[in-house]
Amino acid sequence: MLVLVAPGQGAQTPGFLTPWLELPGAADRVAAWSDAIGLDLAHYGTKADAEEIRDTAVAQPLLVAAGILSATALGDISPGAVAGHSVGEITAAALAGVLTESAALALVRKRGLAMAEAAAITETGMSALLGGDPEVTVPHLEKLGLTPANVNGAGQIVAAGTLEQLAALNEYKPEGVRKVVPLKVAGAFHTRHMAPAVEKLAAAARELTPADPKVDYVSNKDGRAVTTGAEIVERLVGQVANPVRWDLCMETFQELGATALLEVCPGGTLTGLAKRALPGVKTLALKTPDDLDAARELIAEHA
Repeated sequence: MLVLVAPGQGAQTPGFLTPWLELPGAADRVAAWSDAIGLDLAHYGTKADAEEIRDTAVAQPLLVAAGILSATALGDISPGAVAGHSVGEITAAALAGVLTESAALALVRKRGLAMAEAAAITETGMSALLGGDPEVTVPHLEKLGLTPANVNGAGQIVAAGTLEQLAALNEYKPEGVRKVVPLKVAGAFHTRHMAPAVEKLAAAARELTPADPKVDYVSNKDGRAVTTGAEIVERLVGQVANPVRWDLCMETFQELGATALLEVCPGGTLTGLAKRALPGVKTLALKTPDDLDAARELIAEHA
């Protein structure tokens, strides 16, 4: 059984979209999306520097566009389940048929703008903690006023909060944590700091007409497979200010009988977690179009 997954913010790197735009019809599709949402995706995906694409309002639409573009380059595929990490949940909603491509891009544009506005209220950020025991790490974070915003499994938790709180974390790491790595994001996502964005996203969601998913859609909220489009959209809204439980998503992949995991562009983060947490499950990340042939072989074997 194949699981198709989409990465979240922080996975973007300068120029990562360049080779994908060379595929037949890709540049025209991206140009149409850019016109529709008022953001030059091709520019940001090919020419912008790391700081420019760190901007939440830019990074989020760029990631969803890249995920959809790379997945459709594979042709007609039938995964057993789909999931996305944070903003990747909108990519997954498009891949599951819950949202049209245009609806997904419109929603993520509004999400990115709303979250950027919320992040501007207070200087905040996120850092990944590598290693350690969650039962030790989580109380330590809460003592510092930080939120365990992403519980990713495979020995990784992402802390989010103010820059002062994150500075204190660097000085006082939880026992067992090997390293604290600042992430390429511009806010404390999936925390109370994002509460102002929830209302705006809820208003945008009311304009949608979601369909029920064609495959199992595994939600960040609790790792549960959600069966109705209406509930998926409701969860997309609430998840902005609540922790991502990717550890529970991976547990569900196991329960569903996953034998392979394929990560859409810009792949790498989620396959890395799966390699550590899902032994025996084959993994592949779509980084460039050079990976498409290997991905098609994986699909033929496991989908």
